[in-house]
Amino acid sequence: MNIFGNHYLQIILSSIAVYVFLILAVRLFGKKELAQLSVFDLVFILLISNAVQNAMVLGDNSLFGGLLAALALFIVNYIMKFLQFRFPGFSKAVQGEPVMLVYHGKILESHLKLAKITKDEVLEAVREHGVTSEKEVDLAILEVDGNISVLSHEFSKKSSRRHKAHKILKKES
Repeated sequence: MNIFGNHYLQIILSSIAVYVFLILAVRLFGKKELAQLSVFDLVFILLISNAVQNAMVLGDNSLFGGLLAALALFIVNYIMKFLQFRFPGFSKAVQGEPVMLVYHGKILESHLKLAKITKDEVLEAVREHGVTSEKEVDLAILEVDGNISVLSHEFSKKSSRRHKAHKILKKES
């Protein structure tokens, strides 16, 4: 069934619809999925990509159909990034806000429930940042990209990424 009269226009619109649907679904089901992939999450992502592929190209397995779908995705992604940059409220609606998980050594249980993160996942992130216990954490935040940032009492216990960033900022000033 050719709704729009042009098969290639349908590919473009279908690709955009799938893109928007997946953004809304990821937003609805939680940002933790973005950065902390388990085996289940990886398999899920692979299956989702396979499930929506035909919906985007409408059975057109030609090179041009695939390239057109990819081009539509690149363009809509560029537009979304532009809108996020230009309109902070739009960015907040699409990505959400950071969630504080630990404050002054105390895990905030209600915030864990809000973010759908277990205490074990928070403790794992704390250890990954070189901190031995949540008691040593000043602040742990689930960022909008799904990463957990951890700031501890001592600078030497902060992550290597922060340490490198601090050195770069120091050089620039």
